[in-house]
Amino acid sequence: MTNPLPHSQRSDARDNRERILAVARTTFAEQGLEVAMREIARRAEVGPATLYRHFPTKEALVAEAFGEQMTVCTALVDEGLADPDPWRGFCLVIEKACEMQARDRGFTAALASAFPRAVDLAADRELALGKVVELVRRAKVAGELRPDFVLDDLIMMLMANGGIRAASTVTTVAASHRFAAVLLQGLRAEPAAPPLPPAVRLPLTAVT
Repeated sequence: MTNPLPHSQRSDARDNRERILAVARTTFAEQGLEVAMREIARRAEVGPATLYRHFPTKEALVAEAFGEQMTVCTALVDEGLADPDPWRGFCLVIEKACEMQARDRGFTAALASAFPRAVDLAADRELALGKVVELVRRAKVAGELRPDFVLDDLIMMLMANGGIRAASTVTTVAASHRFAAVLLQGLRAEPAAPPLPPAVRLPLTAVT
Protein backbone atom coordinates (compact mmCIF):
# COMPACT_ATOMS: atom_id res chain seq x y z
CA MET A 1 0.00 0.00 0.00
CA THR A 2 1.38 3.41 -0.92
CA ASN A 3 1.58 6.16 1.64
CA PRO A 4 -0.82 9.07 1.17
CA LEU A 5 0.68 12.29 -0.13
CA PRO A 6 1.70 14.77 2.55
CA HIS A 7 -0.84 17.52 3.05
CA SER A 8 1.49 20.16 1.57
CA GLN A 9 1.86 18.17 -1.68
CA ARG A 10 -1.90 17.70 -2.00
CA SER A 11 -2.36 21.41 -1.38
CA ASP A 12 0.22 22.31 -4.03
CA ALA A 13 -1.47 20.06 -6.57
CA ARG A 14 -4.86 21.59 -5.80
CA ASP A 15 -3.44 25.12 -6.08
CA ASN A 16 -1.82 24.28 -9.42
CA ARG A 17 -5.09 22.92 -10.78
CA GLU A 18 -7.08 25.98 -9.73
CA ARG A 19 -4.44 28.33 -11.13
CA ILE A 20 -4.43 26.47 -14.46
CA LEU A 21 -8.22 26.70 -14.68
CA ALA A 22 -8.25 30.41 -13.81
CA VAL A 23 -5.58 31.16 -16.42
CA ALA A 24 -7.34 28.99 -19.02
CA ARG A 25 -10.65 30.82 -18.57
CA THR A 26 -8.98 34.21 -18.91
CA THR A 27 -6.80 33.24 -21.87
CA PHE A 28 -9.59 31.47 -23.75
CA ALA A 29 -11.83 34.51 -23.19
CA GLU A 30 -9.17 36.82 -24.62
CA GLN A 31 -7.85 34.71 -27.49
CA GLY A 32 -10.37 31.96 -28.16
CA LEU A 33 -9.66 28.25 -28.04
CA GLU A 34 -6.75 28.33 -30.51
CA VAL A 35 -4.26 29.24 -27.78
CA ALA A 36 -1.64 26.53 -27.25
CA MET A 37 -1.54 24.40 -24.11
CA ARG A 38 2.07 25.44 -23.57
CA GLU A 39 0.96 29.06 -23.42
CA ILE A 40 -1.58 28.14 -20.74
CA ALA A 41 1.18 26.41 -18.77
CA ARG A 42 3.51 29.40 -19.14
CA ARG A 43 0.88 31.87 -17.93
CA ALA A 44 -0.07 29.59 -15.04
CA GLU A 45 3.63 29.29 -14.12
CA VAL A 46 3.63 25.51 -14.23
CA GLY A 47 5.50 23.08 -16.42
CA PRO A 48 3.78 21.38 -19.37
CA ALA A 49 4.03 18.04 -17.52
CA THR A 50 2.05 19.49 -14.60
CA LEU A 51 -0.59 20.85 -16.96
CA TYR A 52 -1.01 17.53 -18.77
CA ARG A 53 -1.07 15.61 -15.49
CA HIS A 54 -4.19 17.52 -14.50
CA PHE A 55 -5.69 17.87 -18.01
CA PRO A 56 -4.41 15.23 -20.47
CA THR A 57 -6.11 16.93 -23.46
CA LYS A 58 -7.29 20.40 -24.40
CA GLU A 59 -10.82 19.00 -24.59
CA ALA A 60 -10.61 18.06 -20.90
CA LEU A 61 -9.34 21.54 -19.99
CA VAL A 62 -12.10 23.26 -22.00
CA ALA A 63 -14.82 21.11 -20.44
CA GLU A 64 -13.59 21.85 -16.92
CA ALA A 65 -12.93 25.53 -17.55
CA PHE A 66 -16.36 26.25 -19.00
CA GLY A 67 -18.56 23.92 -16.97
CA GLU A 68 -19.80 26.77 -14.77
CA GLN A 69 -20.51 29.02 -17.76
CA MET A 70 -22.48 26.24 -19.44
CA THR A 71 -24.64 26.02 -16.32
CA VAL A 72 -25.21 29.79 -16.61
CA CYS A 73 -26.14 29.38 -20.28
CA THR A 74 -28.71 26.69 -19.49
CA ALA A 75 -30.13 28.86 -16.69
CA LEU A 76 -30.46 31.73 -19.17
CA VAL A 77 -32.56 29.62 -21.54
CA ASP A 78 -34.66 28.45 -18.58
CA GLU A 79 -35.25 32.11 -17.71
CA GLY A 80 -36.46 32.75 -21.26
CA LEU A 81 -38.79 29.75 -21.13
CA ALA A 82 -40.19 30.92 -17.78
CA ASP A 83 -41.35 34.22 -19.29
CA PRO A 84 -45.09 34.01 -20.05
CA ASP A 85 -44.50 36.14 -23.17
CA PRO A 86 -42.74 33.81 -25.71
CA TRP A 87 -41.31 36.67 -27.80
CA ARG A 88 -39.98 38.53 -24.78
CA GLY A 89 -38.39 35.31 -23.54
CA PHE A 90 -36.81 34.69 -26.94
CA CYS A 91 -35.45 38.25 -27.07
CA LEU A 92 -34.00 37.89 -23.58
CA VAL A 93 -32.03 34.81 -24.56
CA ILE A 94 -30.73 36.33 -27.81
CA GLU A 95 -29.68 39.60 -26.14
CA LYS A 96 -27.94 37.95 -23.20
CA ALA A 97 -26.29 35.29 -25.37
CA CYS A 98 -24.79 38.01 -27.57
CA GLU A 99 -23.54 39.83 -24.48
CA MET A 100 -22.01 36.66 -23.04
CA GLN A 101 -20.20 36.10 -26.32
CA ALA A 102 -18.94 39.69 -26.41
CA ARG A 103 -17.46 39.22 -22.94
CA ASP A 104 -16.02 35.73 -23.39
CA ARG A 105 -14.83 34.48 -26.79
CA GLY A 106 -13.63 31.15 -25.44
CA PHE A 107 -16.92 30.08 -23.91
CA THR A 108 -18.93 30.67 -27.07
CA ALA A 109 -16.33 28.82 -29.12
CA ALA A 110 -16.83 25.87 -26.78
CA LEU A 111 -20.60 26.25 -27.09
CA ALA A 112 -20.31 26.17 -30.88
CA SER A 113 -18.83 22.66 -30.76
CA ALA A 114 -15.18 23.54 -31.26
CA PHE A 115 -14.36 20.47 -29.16
CA PRO A 116 -17.08 17.87 -29.78
CA ARG A 117 -15.10 15.20 -27.95
CA ALA A 118 -15.44 17.08 -24.64
CA VAL A 119 -18.25 14.73 -23.65
CA ASP A 120 -19.53 16.47 -20.52
CA LEU A 121 -19.58 19.85 -22.22
CA ALA A 122 -21.27 18.39 -25.30
CA ALA A 123 -24.02 16.81 -23.19
CA ASP A 124 -24.73 20.12 -21.43
CA ARG A 125 -24.66 21.93 -24.76
CA GLU A 126 -27.22 19.53 -26.25
CA LEU A 127 -29.48 20.06 -23.23
CA ALA A 128 -29.29 23.85 -23.65
CA LEU A 129 -29.91 23.65 -27.41
CA GLY A 130 -32.94 21.42 -26.85
CA LYS A 131 -34.41 24.11 -24.62
CA VAL A 132 -33.65 26.75 -27.26
CA VAL A 133 -35.62 24.68 -29.77
CA GLU A 134 -38.63 24.78 -27.42
CA LEU A 135 -38.19 28.53 -26.96
CA VAL A 136 -38.21 28.98 -30.74
CA ARG A 137 -41.29 26.78 -31.12
CA ARG A 138 -43.23 28.82 -28.57
CA ALA A 139 -42.32 32.12 -30.22
CA LYS A 140 -43.46 30.80 -33.59
CA VAL A 141 -46.75 29.45 -32.23
CA ALA A 142 -47.39 32.87 -30.68
CA GLY A 143 -47.02 34.38 -34.16
CA GLU A 144 -44.15 36.62 -33.04
CA LEU A 145 -41.12 34.87 -34.58
CA ARG A 146 -40.98 34.53 -38.34
CA PRO A 147 -41.90 30.95 -39.31
CA ASP A 148 -38.84 30.34 -41.50
CA PHE A 149 -36.37 30.82 -38.63
CA VAL A 150 -34.22 27.71 -38.01
CA LEU A 151 -31.61 26.84 -35.40
CA ASP A 152 -28.83 27.25 -37.98
CA ASP A 153 -29.76 30.94 -38.09
CA LEU A 154 -28.84 31.15 -34.41
CA ILE A 155 -25.41 29.63 -35.12
CA MET A 156 -24.95 32.11 -37.98
CA MET A 157 -25.93 34.94 -35.62
CA LEU A 158 -23.31 33.86 -33.07
CA MET A 159 -20.68 33.68 -35.79
CA ALA A 160 -21.50 37.22 -36.89
CA ASN A 161 -21.65 38.56 -33.35
CA GLY A 162 -18.32 36.90 -32.60
CA GLY A 163 -16.74 38.97 -35.36
CA ILE A 164 -17.30 42.22 -33.46
CA ARG A 165 -13.96 43.65 -32.35
CA ALA A 166 -13.38 46.88 -30.46
CA ALA A 167 -10.74 48.53 -28.32
CA SER A 168 -12.43 47.56 -25.05
CA THR A 169 -14.88 45.03 -23.70
CA VAL A 170 -17.32 47.85 -22.86
CA THR A 171 -17.40 48.99 -26.49
CA THR A 172 -17.65 45.43 -27.78
CA VAL A 173 -20.63 44.75 -25.52
CA ALA A 174 -22.33 48.00 -26.59
CA ALA A 175 -21.87 47.08 -30.26
CA SER A 176 -23.22 43.60 -29.53
CA HIS A 177 -26.34 45.10 -27.94
CA ARG A 178 -27.03 47.09 -31.11
CA PHE A 179 -26.37 44.05 -33.30
CA ALA A 180 -28.86 41.97 -31.28
CA ALA A 181 -31.49 44.72 -31.59
CA VAL A 182 -31.06 44.89 -35.38
CA LEU A 183 -31.21 41.11 -35.61
CA LEU A 184 -34.35 40.79 -33.49
CA GLN A 185 -36.19 43.39 -35.56
CA GLY A 186 -35.47 41.30 -38.64
CA LEU A 187 -36.60 38.09 -36.94
CA ARG A 188 -39.96 39.36 -35.78
CA ALA A 189 -42.90 38.17 -37.83
CA GLU A 190 -44.29 41.72 -37.95
CA PRO A 191 -41.45 44.11 -37.08
CA ALA A 192 -42.56 46.97 -34.85
CA ALA A 193 -39.24 48.81 -35.36
CA PRO A 194 -38.54 50.10 -31.83
CA PRO A 195 -35.56 52.48 -31.46
CA LEU A 196 -32.13 50.86 -31.71
CA PRO A 197 -29.52 51.17 -28.95
CA PRO A 198 -26.93 53.92 -29.57
CA ALA A 199 -24.57 53.38 -32.49
CA VAL A 200 -21.01 52.34 -31.66
CA ARG A 201 -17.96 53.54 -33.62
CA LEU A 202 -15.86 50.52 -34.57
CA PRO A 203 -12.50 50.40 -36.39
CA LEU A 204 -12.71 49.56 -40.08
CA THR A 205 -10.24 46.73 -39.46
CA ALA A 206 -13.02 44.93 -37.57
CA VAL A 207 -14.59 43.87 -40.89
CA THR A 208 -11.41 42.43 -42.43
